[in-house]
Amino acid sequence: MQNRDAGKPVAKFLIVGQNSGKHGMKDEGRMDAVNDETISKRARGLDRAFEILEFLRVRREPAKPNEIAAQIGAPRSSVYELVNLLLRNGIVEYTGAEGRIYLGRKLYFLGAAYEDHFDFMRECDRVLDQLASETRETAQFCMLDGNKYAVVRMREGARPFRISSDVGRPVPIPWTASGRLLVGDMSDAEILDFIPAEDFRLPNGEWLPPEQFIAEVRGAVAAGEFTFNSIVDSFTHCFAVPVKAADGKVIATVCLVAPRDDGLKHRQSYLNSLKHAAAELTSKGGPDT
Repeated sequence: MQNRDAGKPVAKFLIVGQNSGKHGMKDEGRMDAVNDETISKRARGLDRAFEILEFLRVRREPAKPNEIAAQIGAPRSSVYELVNLLLRNGIVEYTGAEGRIYLGRKLYFLGAAYEDHFDFMRECDRVLDQLASETRETAQFCMLDGNKYAVVRMREGARPFRISSDVGRPVPIPWTASGRLLVGDMSDAEILDFIPAEDFRLPNGEWLPPEQFIAEVRGAVAAGEFTFNSIVDSFTHCFAVPVKAADGKVIATVCLVAPRDDGLKHRQSYLNSLKHAAAELTSKGGPDT
């Protein structure tokens, strides 16, 4: 039996479908905007989480979430929310009293996984062991960390008193022997743009003229080495030699830190040992390969 109205609901559906197509495109546009806003919010949250971790790394001691919020200029509510997320994932941990937090052990395991993946770090440790044993001085592997200098690996020398540095602590580039080599591939303008102006203020309060620093950079690059009496203390002499990537760019340095008198006395011998160590690491292609 034929239904005379059989086509009507279909026609009505098609009409509705045609009308809703215009609204549908608008709805899709609104949904895209909402999705973009959600992604942007998550990205900002991720940036803020890294900012919290970086603050704790540089501070080198626990802090309360409200202290962190004040120091990084972030809303306390956002910081508390992110801290709770980081706590749940073991990225930060409670330590001490008053709800203070610090970097969590999960980061240690992530770092260990990174090292296991890169044979270069094992080779770096071997070279530093050999260098410290040969010279009896503290040997270091150093790199840029953003617009700062940092000791990445270190082996202490066989001396009765300790000469050491904090591994991973960011230090102003102009304070270091390595700094003269690590920025050597930059132009003068790039160096001045890269290094914060306040970093030319030395630990003793004196001002290092940027043009003097740049002249020392050019001299260090030409010589393939840089040595000086430490700016940070009054009793050590520092040596640095570049480690280069396959394209010839400086990516790191190997360094020795020695008592001032011994450093000056054995200057050439120490430089020879450093250059041999740097050549070994350069032949491995550096940490980025």
